[in-house]
Amino acid sequence: MCHHPLRGLGGGYDFPVPLLDGEHVTDDAGTGFVHTAPGHGLDDFGIWMDSGRLLAERGIDTAIPFMVDDAGFYTAAAPGFEGARVIDDTGKKGDANNRVIAALAERGMMVARGRVKPQYPHSWRSKKPIMYRNTPQWFVYMDRRLRGTQRGGPDTLRTRALTAIDATTFYPAAGQNRLRSMIAERPDWVLSRQRAWGVPIAVFYNEKTDTILKDETVNHRIGQAFEEEGADAWFKPDAKGRFLAGAMHEGKPVDPAEWQKIDDILDVWFESGTTHSWVLRNPQKWPDLQFPAGMYLEGSDQHRGWFHSSLLESCATNGFAPYASVLTHGFTLDGEGKKMSKSLGNTVAPQDVIKQYGADILRLWVAQSDYSDDLRIGKEIINSTVDSYRKLRNSIRWLIGNLAHSRPDETVEHRDMPELERLILNRLKELDGLVREAYESYDYKRVVAALSNFMNIDLSAFYFDIRKDALYCDPLSSVRRKASLTVLDHVFGALTAWLAPILVFTMEEAWLERYPGAESSVHLREFPVLPQDWLDPELAAKWERVREVRKVVTGALEIERRNKVIGASMEAAPRVYVGAAELLAALEGVDFAEVCITSDIDLVEGGAPADAAAFTLPEVPGVAVVFKKADGRQCARSRRFFAESEMEGEVSKRDAQALRERKAAGR
Repeated sequence: MCHHPLRGLGGGYDFPVPLLDGEHVTDDAGTGFVHTAPGHGLDDFGIWMDSGRLLAERGIDTAIPFMVDDAGFYTAAAPGFEGARVIDDTGKKGDANNRVIAALAERGMMVARGRVKPQYPHSWRSKKPIMYRNTPQWFVYMDRRLRGTQRGGPDTLRTRALTAIDATTFYPAAGQNRLRSMIAERPDWVLSRQRAWGVPIAVFYNEKTDTILKDETVNHRIGQAFEEEGADAWFKPDAKGRFLAGAMHEGKPVDPAEWQKIDDILDVWFESGTTHSWVLRNPQKWPDLQFPAGMYLEGSDQHRGWFHSSLLESCATNGFAPYASVLTHGFTLDGEGKKMSKSLGNTVAPQDVIKQYGADILRLWVAQSDYSDDLRIGKEIINSTVDSYRKLRNSIRWLIGNLAHSRPDETVEHRDMPELERLILNRLKELDGLVREAYESYDYKRVVAALSNFMNIDLSAFYFDIRKDALYCDPLSSVRRKASLTVLDHVFGALTAWLAPILVFTMEEAWLERYPGAESSVHLREFPVLPQDWLDPELAAKWERVREVRKVVTGALEIERRNKVIGASMEAAPRVYVGAAELLAALEGVDFAEVCITSDIDLVEGGAPADAAAFTLPEVPGVAVVFKKADGRQCARSRRFFAESEMEGEVSKRDAQALRERKAAGR
């Protein structure tokens, strides 16, 4: 025990000062014995509270005096210094330091005096120093028993909140662990703030009896006044008498002199955390809303904000979370990953993007981004999105153009279609499950990636490329042509529905182009239900091997095209050597020339001759292609080469029949 160095000053400081063994004081920093100010520092406050029982056993008063008021002046609890100011309202030091130093020197209690420049907490907003002080506050306790038991343990706000988190679905899933760790470790919730603005803690407190006034009449008056006048009604000069008039407490009339009107305001997070009570549970104003909410959606910083306070408030009053799921997103940065700032000139305004490119470009950028992390946006990123959009739009335009020739009475049943058409419908059914699952889990990036790959790779670079000949040149009676149009109709219906939530204007434009009318809208449709029998994994595996061989052929033709030997693939009739048995089996029954868009193809079992200039690809072993130009005459309509016996004038017999049918039908 020590005496206070200012013992007797102003008739005060006559109390023992204990030396406390604090783990926050180490032998490698500062001095061994340091002053403890439990009213002005977190570590000091902590050790004082932890030592409370020991100090009380020694007869020491453990109450922490309020030494500094909210304006930065010493109070009467600091005898000899009352009115001295520590920090003024501009953040500058007052006269308190010099007065304390002078008093120590005068009493011979100062060994030396020097100046140091320590690190000190400052307000991030005003850049002024922060002074810690202990003040009475209102708390929500995390670990006080509420009622009963839960999961074999005490029913506390913490256990309720942790149980509620386990019952909530998080997007992304990592958000659950993040919020859970915050709740598991958080201290009691300080509800009160001492500020000049805000929503007041509208209660009356009796300091003598340590009770809060609970009177329905008073509560009704306060609520009615707030509704009519706003929260400022609490701070009006006549508020106390107005609200307490005729109030009763424990069967006796209330004496206003005994009750203190609390002027502290609520933590703003408590305000936002109660929105579920006044929005979701307000059927008169919002009859279509439900409680709990299906989802709370906000930025990732709200794990310690809105998600957090809403959870605690609802668990305390309702016993469960106010939401069934929580979705968090990152924040928008510039193209280099820097925070946007007007001073840096790196802001990208949504209005500017929409004005230049259209709203669907902005929507596509969002949808194809990983919103669970911070998003980047800049000129290059937008241009890349424009390219992606253009490819999607061109595929839709191609579909609309060809479907203009379709007729409802020419639909071909799935069982009667060629393999290539059934392959595309298989792929469409595979995508159906993927797209639905991705939308249900709010994984829009997966939707865009899957549909972009399908439209660019499976359709534009493969199916559309192959079927252009049949669609443009086959006779009207061709089953192949009709089957292809049937497939295009299914593809159009599925793609416009799947992309409508993202490319809302483009898909509406496409839908109205095909189905004009006042009652028509792509947004009034549901996702189409695709038949289960479209799935054909064996067919898909077979055509995967066909496409591998095709890749070698197209690689060989690209070299000849680059060398100006041919201008188009129809000018070629290559010989393809296939040594791999599984690849050769896959090609059986397939018009491989049609698949490779050549006039003819000669398939040969085995490897290419040693003296042949064969093209190969390392990733497709067992396949070699020897280039050969097509023989015969070129059809003036299809540009494909045919033997003389297959020609009818300037066109092939196939094309001649197509022309006759079109003429007869007036098409």
